Amino acid sequence: MGKHRLVSDEPEVPFALRVIYEDEAIVVVDKPHFLATTPRGMWYRQTALIRLRERYGDQQITPAHRLDRLTAGVVLFVRDPSLRRAYQMLFQDHRVRKTYECLAPARPITRPATGTIERLDRPAVFPLKRRSHIVKQRGRLQAYEIPGEVNAQTVITLGDTDTGAGTDAKTVAQGYRRYVLRPLTGKTHQLRVHMNSLGLPIKGDDLYPAVRKPDYADFSDPLQLVARSMSFTDPVTGEERTFTSSIPLG
Repeated sequence: MGKHRLVSDEPEVPFALRVIYEDEAIVVVDKPHFLATTPRGMWYRQTALIRLRERYGDQQITPAHRLDRLTAGVVLFVRDPSLRRAYQMLFQDHRVRKTYECLAPARPITRPATGTIERLDRPAVFPLKRRSHIVKQRGRLQAYEIPGEVNAQTVITLGDTDTGAGTDAKTVAQGYRRYVLRPLTGKTHQLRVHMNSLGLPIKGDDLYPAVRKPDYADFSDPLQLVARSMSFTDPVTGEERTFTSSIPLG
C-alpha cells in the first residue's frame, strides 16, 4: 500500500475530504460519498487513506475502521503505529457508539422473509430493532439474510423531516424521509440489507434491492447514507470523544 502506482482509468472524486479533528495520535475525517476508505480494485489515489498520506506526507497513517465507498461520514485514522491496536480494538470490541442517517421511502414497512422485528415503543412501529442473520460471500456483490442465529442487529428510528435538519424539501416531496440507524453489530452492508428487508431501500442504493451497473464517472446520485456520529472513550487519554459529520442528505 505504501508504493505509489498510477491508475489511468481512476476517475477523480470531485468532493473534498474534510479533517474534523487531529492530534499526534489520530486524524478524524468527514469522508465524502464515492471516496473509498482504502485502496481496492480500481481505486488507489481516490481513497481517503492515500489522500491523507499525501496531505501529511506520512505513510504511517492507517484506518482504525472502514466505511463503504458509497457511504459518507466519520472515519478515524491512526497516526502513531504504537497506538493502532488500541484504537482498532475499540471497533472490534464494539465499544464505539455509532449513529447513521439515511433517506428511504416514507411508507409502511413490510414483513421480512427471515429474522425478527421488535417494536420498542408499542403500538408505534418506530423505533424498532431489526435482528437477522446476514451472510456476505466473496465474489457476490450483495449480502443476504438466511434463517439462523442472529449476527446483525440495528435499531431504526424515524428522523426529523424538517428541512432545517438537512432534508431537502424536494426529497421529502418525492416520498422519502429521514431515518436514524444505530447498528449494534457490524456486518458487511448491514444497514443497507436491514432497510431493504423492511421494504425501505436507501435512496441511491445500487445494490439493494437490485444490482445496478455503476458508472464510476457519475457522481450525481450518491447513496443517501451518512455515518453521522461516533462516540467512544479514548483508549489513550481516557477522554470521552464525539465526532459528527456535516455531510447533508438529500
